[in-house]
Amino acid sequence: MNIQSRLESLGIELPDLATPPGNFVQYVQSGNLLYLSGAGPRASGKVGSKFSAEEAAGHAREIAIQHLAVIHLALGSLDRVAQIVKVFGMVNAEPDFQEHPKVINGYSDLMVEVFGDRGRHARSAVGMGSLPFGIPVEVETILEVSAREDSDADQG
Repeated sequence: MNIQSRLESLGIELPDLATPPGNFVQYVQSGNLLYLSGAGPRASGKVGSKFSAEEAAGHAREIAIQHLAVIHLALGSLDRVAQIVKVFGMVNAEPDFQEHPKVINGYSDLMVEVFGDRGRHARSAVGMGSLPFGIPVEVETILEVSAREDSDADQG
């Protein structure tokens, strides 16, 4: 099953992408690595007061879907993803909040649902005192790119 078919089976439609609000781009490719800029949901508020860990995990999943759209824009096909390498998740949390990994699982779990074993990655999940525009979660990602589409690769 190719990745587009997997998205359809999961009921995921890739969103239209907005222009970044600043002097940066959504991705940069260097060699066989694709670096995705940090992205966040449309919501604002702190995790631990306005949002529960479960609600924030939903926001992290929303970010994963945004990142899939960025990957598709950059590569032309999600089938060119060889491996999700590293995920850095930031949680705009109240000082006593301690469930940062649970929040970022919303992102990680979707990557595994979509890419199978190629979606498993190294990861950091950290708390922040604030994030841009008051967003509850921000995630940036590094992935390895195949030179060509390989829909016969292990899809997990």
